[in-house]
Amino acid sequence: MKKVNLNWVIKTFKDITPFELYAVLRLRSEVFVVEQNCVFLDMDNKDQFSYHLMGWNDAALAASTRLIAPGKVYEQMSIGRVVTSPLYRGSGIGRELMEVSIEKCYELFGKGPIKIGAQLYLKKFYESLGFEQTGGMYLEDDIEHIEMIKP
Repeated sequence: MKKVNLNWVIKTFKDITPFELYAVLRLRSEVFVVEQNCVFLDMDNKDQFSYHLMGWNDAALAASTRLIAPGKVYEQMSIGRVVTSPLYRGSGIGRELMEVSIEKCYELFGKGPIKIGAQLYLKKFYESLGFEQTGGMYLEDDIEHIEMIKP
């Protein structure tokens, strides 16, 4: 797939439009629930105090993450709900999504460690972005995960 030029938008929950929120929740359901065949409640009451990074290709949401300030969920700032649309896989947007997410965390919360809960099969990808495994494997919704921190 050729390189896609995404328009990156970051918003607080109160500033996100209904259209944007629907697109984010739909993409997360498409990937986390349907594609990964995982029945879980995605709406976990953390979206309300998060920043939402969205990568748009015209009117289509191609990727998004949720950025959380230190002390809200973990001691460290964190990046979660990392998702890319199946339509854009192979275009490099996954790496771009994480690079922009890291940059936005530093802008919003200052320099410091960033914590993630990563699916185990993506360990090498996250290591290539500077994350290090900090704990053993655990199951979350029957999917193998590890905690990682970018110091």
